[in-house]
Amino acid sequence: MTTFEHQYIERESAAIRTERLYADPLLRWIYASPSENAAWLFRALTSARTSQLLGFLNYDLPFGSATWGMNRFIRSLDVDLHECLEPAERLDSPRRVFERKLRYWEVRPMVDAPRTAVSPCDARVLVGSLADGSSLFLKGKFFDLEELFGTNRKEWVEAFRDGDFAIFRLTPDKYHYNHTPVAGTVRDIYEIAGRYHSCNPGPVVAIATPYSKNARVVTIVDTDVPHGTGIGLVAMIEVVALMIGRIEQCYSAARYDDPQPVAKGLFLLKGQPKSLYRPGSSTTVLMFQRGRVAFCEDLLRNLFRPSVQSRFSRGFGRPLVETDVKVRSPIAQGLWKPEEGTGHGQ
Repeated sequence: MTTFEHQYIERESAAIRTERLYADPLLRWIYASPSENAAWLFRALTSARTSQLLGFLNYDLPFGSATWGMNRFIRSLDVDLHECLEPAERLDSPRRVFERKLRYWEVRPMVDAPRTAVSPCDARVLVGSLADGSSLFLKGKFFDLEELFGTNRKEWVEAFRDGDFAIFRLTPDKYHYNHTPVAGTVRDIYEIAGRYHSCNPGPVVAIATPYSKNARVVTIVDTDVPHGTGIGLVAMIEVVALMIGRIEQCYSAARYDDPQPVAKGLFLLKGQPKSLYRPGSSTTVLMFQRGRVAFCEDLLRNLFRPSVQSRFSRGFGRPLVETDVKVRSPIAQGLWKPEEGTGHGQ
């Protein structure tokens, strides 16, 4: 595994930033090589039980008189307490910090441009395509399409074949709610069992197609419905990671009020809270059908930006630079209206 620093682009300023990689030495050891670390130990370290234990040890053990310790912990993560819905004194444990709510309607305002997809989370994003002729072609790097959607889900595999995708990597310091990237009706939602691999850049490069190996929740949203975003089918795949105990589905149509499970037939408003990662680092993948969206120009420009030390670029042998984005900010624009095409599978 590569050990040099990992950098990304801050969207607002276009500045190059160096990421603080949590537990990097430990992760380098875990993902060194199957020949170096016993296979049974590797499986144990990436199991659900170990992930939950590590989550408890890191996020649930009390600090004691740790008011001072909590203040230092919050400062180390660079959490902006002024954005939080609850007062600072309520954030008295690491778990409460990671599961914090934001006044997103004020601090993450959304420009509701028609036929625009927005970021589902505060995260670092890479965009790509599964189409051979695309300049964004990245097949086989982060996931295998058939494996990603699971067995017996051929309908969705065919619908998104040669489609475009965006990968949102949440670091431990991030706000850990996922929001709806589009408006539309839920056509399907299901869970897939899997491992709990780390989503840090080094392990992602070391493990082939990790996002289709981890446990995950797949939600299919039809946006070509009345009051929908109008960009075809959109798949939202919420991927667990090391120290993520579970993904709680808790959609709220207004702020965080009256959360409800996400189910087939439910209409989702764009930009609303949908789910919560409990807690740690994790990843959300959006899949779009071929030819239905164009990604924002700054995300594409940053992707190939020179002189940025990205572990993804080094590991995959081509420029792949992440952009740090905010939840509910625009990421893609629809290309054509439903009546101009011939259906979802096109």
